Amino acid sequence: MIVRPMQSWFRMLFIWNGSVLQTIIPQLILLGLLSTLAVFTHGTVFGEKIPLSPASFTLFGLTLAVFLVFRNNASYARFIEARTAWGNFLIAARALTSQILSYVPGRENRELKLLLANEIIAAAYALKHQLRGSDATEDLKRILGPQRARAIQDKAYVPVYLLKDVRNRLAHLCQTADHGSIRWMLDTQINEMEKCIGACERIKSTPIPFAYSVLLHRSVYAYCLFLPFGLVDSSEYLTPVLCVFISYTLIALEAIANEVADPFGVAPNALPLDAIARTIERSVLELCDEDIPAELEPGSSYQLT
Repeated sequence: MIVRPMQSWFRMLFIWNGSVLQTIIPQLILLGLLSTLAVFTHGTVFGEKIPLSPASFTLFGLTLAVFLVFRNNASYARFIEARTAWGNFLIAARALTSQILSYVPGRENRELKLLLANEIIAAAYALKHQLRGSDATEDLKRILGPQRARAIQDKAYVPVYLLKDVRNRLAHLCQTADHGSIRWMLDTQINEMEKCIGACERIKSTPIPFAYSVLLHRSVYAYCLFLPFGLVDSSEYLTPVLCVFISYTLIALEAIANEVADPFGVAPNALPLDAIARTIERSVLELCDEDIPAELEPGSSYQLT
């Protein structure tokens, strides 16, 4: 995710890091060359005039804009749902840790309670790696130790397995009938964390239907490719400037929608899962009165991973 202070209106015009411009420059150069060619040939191809008018592009442009709005809204809805799930995971992790420390019997079990807190943290990191398809071994070794990390690294759903272990350990600590209400309270928070994991898995495994992406991609590029021939008679030498600007708007919107539609990726506009997992770790360890790691900060490109 791009995190940078708000700039003045003038500096916003020239911002490079954080925009999708750097990823679509080849397309804009190609469309600029095509527009220049249309100006020099007066809108003809192989000697034949292409009979296009600005009015037809206005009507088609309105339809394309509506479709782009639909696509961006669908992508942003996935992004917000994913961020909400991780926010709820953080809330449940804090609540569960606090309840373990306050209500689970046996003050002599502080080491066991700290182990439970570490498994909660490890579940957050394991979920991050599961969603990104990366290797969680190093994070699990750092949090749980090499032996425990090796024991669970081959599991298909590591975060769920870790929460099951937390539930089993808590059931052992609260095994008498007098602790029934405590077990119910703790289990509620574990269920909430499992719901968050399920929500993230649903988003990850259910992308926006591919046909929508193909249709939008073809429509945007078809519009941009024919646009110079519809504007050349009325705009003349300004045609390349207008075409590149309009193409930048449409192609950039499509690129942003593609990035936001995958909120768990590593694109500049995806969720900063590294920072969110670190926040969960810091919060849980602070409740346990343990030393906390430093908070992650955006890099030189203003990107927070």
